[in-house]
Formats: sequence, structure tokens, C-alpha cells
Amino acid sequence: MMLSWLPSNFKRKAKSRWKSLRIAISRKSRGFSKRQLVQMLQQLGVKPGDTLLVHSSLDQFSAFLGKPTDILLALQEAIGPNGTLLMPTLPFTGSAIEYIRTPRVFDVRRTPSQTGLLSELLRRSPGTIRSVHPTHAVAAWGAHASEMVHDHHAASMPCGRQTPYGRLLNHAGKLLFLGADISAMTFFHTVEEILEPLMPFSPFTREVFSLESRDGQGNAMITQTRLFEPKYSQCRNLERLVRELKCRGWWFEARRGGLKAILVNADQVLDVCSALGKRGIFCYDV
Repeated sequence: MMLSWLPSNFKRKAKSRWKSLRIAISRKSRGFSKRQLVQMLQQLGVKPGDTLLVHSSLDQFSAFLGKPTDILLALQEAIGPNGTLLMPTLPFTGSAIEYIRTPRVFDVRRTPSQTGLLSELLRRSPGTIRSVHPTHAVAAWGAHASEMVHDHHAASMPCGRQTPYGRLLNHAGKLLFLGADISAMTFFHTVEEILEPLMPFSPFTREVFSLESRDGQGNAMITQTRLFEPKYSQCRNLERLVRELKCRGWWFEARRGGLKAILVNADQVLDVCSALGKRGIFCYDV
């Protein structure tokens, strides 16, 4: 209130300088290296050979003493050459319904990821394969990358059983959140599809949309898919899931230099949601 008389451009510069100063202080006092990040991942429960789907927020890495590419290298080192690293590379922010209202063609080679810088870096990394899907593409690196992304465009749901998300269940997949909240869990859409018959409402649209993509050779591919109903997406509440995971000892958490990391197993997330669903409890505030 007392600074209201200052020019707006001065205030913006002051805020920017203050943010830079806070980051510098944080890095100096709580900084951690790539090696320490690998150790944290190992202590959390990430193991060689794991199939790992990662959600991340680079803003929470302010104390990391390395480049963003070093974070990817740490993840790859933690799972090793027999592991598989995946990240959602959605081409939009907000809802899929809003996104498709403007006609567009998804190009697997050129359409950038809007789910964070790390996912875009993985998409561009050597050895990475990206699934062809107009709304919920995934970047995959490692031993099972090809299998995980195969024919994503042909799935009847963006995150169903025959998608990279659903195939996590075939490989004892794990979900890792690095500075990202559990609400970012794209795998929950897989759970929604599996449990839809139990639910008193469908979280998906009745309408089937016909959406176009271009594969790596520039070929047109059509996906016939339902999408997520915004009115239910907006009232999703995963706290019931979190409480039950913690109660069963299936929630793993670690912190380093201000970074919070969470690890859960995909099949255990499904087990908990199935058990709750059989009791008529679902992760929505409706």
C-alpha cells in the first residue's frame, strides 16, 4: 500500500530483483547437486529398471545447483538403462474441451509440450519417442519407450488402458511428483475410465470427437475419442486418495533444498480408488 506512488515499471523491476535475490540466497544456503538429487530419488524408492511417469515444476528447483538438463540426467541415472522415463507432453493448458474448440492439427514432431520445461526438454532429447495423440501425448525414453507409446492415437480414451498411462499397470509403473502437486496426476484419468461403471456419473463427455494428428513422417492420423467433462474435472478432490495411501503406507515423500518429491505406485493408486469406489466413495466434491 505504501509503495502505490511508485511507477509500475519500477515496482516490476524491484519484484524481479527481489525474486532473483531470494533464489540466490536459497541456492547458497540450501543448494543441492545432481548427485544429491539422484540420492534423494533412490531414498524415495526409485530403483533401476523402474517405469516412471514424472510430473514436475521447475520453479520448485530454485536451490538446484545444475541445469534443467541435469535433472533429466538424474532421473535417467536413477532408473538406469533398463528403466523407462515418461512425461506427459500435453499441447495445452486448461481443459482439453477448451483446447479443441479451435481447430488445429497436433504434430508429434513440432507441437511443443505445455506441461513444463522438463517435459519439453525430454521431448527434444536424443532417444526420446513421443506418442501420437491430439490431446494427451507422452514423451518416453528408455527400455520400454516404444511399447509404451505404441498406437496411442488409436485409443478410445486419452488416458485409457491402451495408452502410455494405462500401460503403467503392465510394468509396475510409479508416479513421481517433483515440486508438483498430486492434483497433477494424469494417471487418475486412467483410474476414471476403469472405474466408470461403478460411478454414479460419467466423468467423460458423451460426445466422441474426431481429432487429427501428424505422425513422425507427416502422415495424417485421426483419433476418435471422448474427453473429460469439465464440470467434473473442476470438482475433483484427491485428498481422499491421499489419506488412504498414507494410511496404507503407500505414500513416499522426501524434501531437499525446498523441493518436495512424492512417489506412489500406479497399481496402488488404482487399488485404493477401487476400494473406495466399492464403498460408494469417489474423489469428487459433488
